[in-house]
Amino acid sequence: MNDKIIALVDGSVYAASVCEHAGWLAARSGMPVELLHVLGRRSPAPSQDLSGTIRLGARSALLDELASLDEQRARLANAQGRALLEDARNLTLGAGAARVETRLEQGDLIAHATGKAAGPALIVIGKRGEAADFAADHPGSNLERVVRAAKVPVLVAARAFRPIASVMLAFDGGASAMKAVDHVASSPVFDGLRIEVAMAAPVNREAQVQLEEAILRLRAAGRDARAELLDGSADSALIARIEQQDHDLLVMGAYGHSRIRRLIIGSVTTRMLIDSRRSVLLFR
Repeated sequence: MNDKIIALVDGSVYAASVCEHAGWLAARSGMPVELLHVLGRRSPAPSQDLSGTIRLGARSALLDELASLDEQRARLANAQGRALLEDARNLTLGAGAARVETRLEQGDLIAHATGKAAGPALIVIGKRGEAADFAADHPGSNLERVVRAAKVPVLVAARAFRPIASVMLAFDGGASAMKAVDHVASSPVFDGLRIEVAMAAPVNREAQVQLEEAILRLRAAGRDARAELLDGSADSALIARIEQQDHDLLVMGAYGHSRIRRLIIGSVTTRMLIDSRRSVLLFR
């Protein structure tokens, strides 16, 4: 049974926010946190034949020296990873988590974070990673890969944590939006929070009925929920509403597909991740 929060930490400016969001979620849900830092794959020493360009016997000594240097770099990376995780653990405990474990791995981030052995109930990741190009008009590459691979909700942490009292749930009547409604209704994380379920107009009768049913579902679970119909395109209207109402968290489905690439993150979702200064909880 999935019963832990996995928080992905690195050396980026988002790491502190990831830890604080994980601590907040843990305090409200009672789940433990596992902090995961994944080192990249080690590159082997060069194997090309250098004997024709350097003196006889020097090639073996050079390769030995390169192997030694590679080992030193690996030890340093491990030491830095352990130090990063220890700092992250203290920050997560300070943010409210009662139980925090750390895990240092090497290899593929996605396999370690989303594989069957990981078994998270929820994943927390920063909007951008340590090596992200901040000039790029796109979320971090690891974020997209994690959302695509995860079978559980993914909280995408903004650059800074802010106390969460008010939530906007972006609703379109789709399967991922309904999954988000069910989660907000049932999870203790949302106890006592204000919930606004926002839908961009125009909407057909079926969507209107789905919106009303979502509100009834949330209220039946004891949530302080209300509906809001917005004018304008979905992304711009939702962003404007978040700022106007000063919501602290955006909840939405990760939807949309491309015929060129099998993307889970759709165009509206991507725009929201880029333009919103709030953290985003995504559902597939």
